[in-house]
Amino acid sequence: MKIAVDAMGGDFAPEQVVFGAIRAAKKYGCEIVLVGDESKVMEVLDRDKGWHKLPITVHHASEVIAMGEHPVQAVRKKKDSSVVVATRLVKEGVCDGVISAGSTGAAVAAAQFILGRIKGIDRPSIATPIPTPKGATLLLDSGANVDSKPKHLLQSALMGSLYSELVFGVRQPRVALLNIGEEETKGNEQAQLTYPLLKNMTTINFVGNAEGRDIPKGNVDVVVCDGFVGNVVLKFGEGLAKTILKLIRDTIKENGIFAKIGALLLMPTLKKLGQRLDVAEYGGAPLLGVNGCCIISHGSSNSKAICSAIRVANEFVESNVLGHIRDTLAKEEMLQNDNEGK
Repeated sequence: MKIAVDAMGGDFAPEQVVFGAIRAAKKYGCEIVLVGDESKVMEVLDRDKGWHKLPITVHHASEVIAMGEHPVQAVRKKKDSSVVVATRLVKEGVCDGVISAGSTGAAVAAAQFILGRIKGIDRPSIATPIPTPKGATLLLDSGANVDSKPKHLLQSALMGSLYSELVFGVRQPRVALLNIGEEETKGNEQAQLTYPLLKNMTTINFVGNAEGRDIPKGNVDVVVCDGFVGNVVLKFGEGLAKTILKLIRDTIKENGIFAKIGALLLMPTLKKLGQRLDVAEYGGAPLLGVNGCCIISHGSSNSKAICSAIRVANEFVESNVLGHIRDTLAKEEMLQNDNEGK
């Protein structure tokens, strides 16, 4: 297993990305190719005296795509940017997967242009796991496409269901359509057109509409929506979690010594809770629908998150997610053709 990592992508690159790669190489033993400015990457690598014994190599890339650049234009113009070069290594068969914590738009554009889309998929989707008391709910699309048609949501549902089953081990994942009510007639035009199509799909376990509150409760395993709504939901959840933690810390400080003693007694429990809610445990979200393994990490990823993203890439490849999506799409197409012929 060999994973290409965009060493220059993210708020804390290359330092945290490189440290994350070292951490993953020690923990999982997979080969890692760090793609980026060789001198800067080597400077960070040399802080770990034992890195030479690890399966880590550096592939030079002279350019970087900044967060503020137009993704499509930047990918086309900057052929030697770290995310483009890393994605190209997957296309050429040198690496099995690519990871980037840089511009999401650039990572998506690079994957679509270089790897291409799977036959039967019009628009790839970012599948983001959201921690719940029951494990994780997969939200897709969470930002790849801001204007989706019903057929795009169907494709997301199929891919999300397969990923949940193959990687998370969920048997017959419960797939729901994100809506403003449980009733079949609720929602905007997009939701009302999508519902009966999902209901008629034989390759997924569609359980109807889900409301926003169902996501953190873990009432369903896969939630489907367009990328605009999904990204808003995702960012709101991240902000709310941070705000609640800050309110807890501030309240403890304001209520004196007894509150602090109580907090100390609860510390082991709070640490376990923090681990369950820590997005760094999940590391990254797969871009489903492209001909290859592409994992997109949060821009603020630390070394722990990068390490987890490399684990996610390993799981993606080992579970043959790509092959299963292709096979299921072919089956779905065959069923549609049979129905049209009746």
